[in-house]
Amino acid sequence: MKFRLAAFADEAGSSIAEQISAMKENDVEYLEIRGMNGENIADLTNYKARDIRRQLEDSGISVWSLGSPYGKIGINEDFSPHLDKFKHGLELADILGAKHIRLFSFYIPQGEAEKYKDEVMSRLDKFVSAAKGSGITLCHENEKDIYGDIAFRCEEIHMEFPELKAVFDPANFIQCGQDTKAAWKLLSPYVEYMHIKDARSDGTVVPAGKGEGNIAFLLSQYGGEILTVEPHLAVFEGFHNLEAGEKTNMEEYCYPSSRAAFDAAVDALKDLIK
Repeated sequence: MKFRLAAFADEAGSSIAEQISAMKENDVEYLEIRGMNGENIADLTNYKARDIRRQLEDSGISVWSLGSPYGKIGINEDFSPHLDKFKHGLELADILGAKHIRLFSFYIPQGEAEKYKDEVMSRLDKFVSAAKGSGITLCHENEKDIYGDIAFRCEEIHMEFPELKAVFDPANFIQCGQDTKAAWKLLSPYVEYMHIKDARSDGTVVPAGKGEGNIAFLLSQYGGEILTVEPHLAVFEGFHNLEAGEKTNMEEYCYPSSRAAFDAAVDALKDLIK
């Protein structure tokens, strides 16, 4: 299987020029667009989205997915304006040429997931209904502290909404105490694509293959094509000013710039693929 790479290039730099440069120099052809020129994707105007698409296409880059914040609000927050934002997101996805939108299943008070299950499903149903006929595939990402944070609750969501696919994020599962092999066994039928992010058992995010996420195993099982690099690695801007001894005592995977962290994350994934 020849994988094709996407990335959250806003982790390489805020501006579109920085993101294009990082992607081109790392041979990443798809963008999972989350932030651009200091703005969250959900806040872009249609005019700005058209301009971004033009610049990306001129550079040979396509938008794979909107890395949106939809569903990343508290379950007790007013949903109506959030749903309106989501509907605008469907317009943005169309303008940008994205065929996917990642979303979430709402922050839940700790230990009260079952209490809010019906409300979560009701809200997700409104997302799914709004997207019908749009040609855009909605993809739920497992995330800490939301309803779908662990595998069996993610499975509940996908069984309720078969058209709602999964974004499988190994690091997020590790940070929730969820074994990724067990999660894959439950969720692999629903997986549309993967976020490549690894973590140690203490929750620290590390390059792919350096944590407990079983990413080499997951890649061997994954039947899809697209992998989105999501670095989330530690950056210390004053790295170059440290003395040699101080650098030795720094966290093992700490980088002197956002771009260096982005490059390291892509390289780690390419090494695993090889």
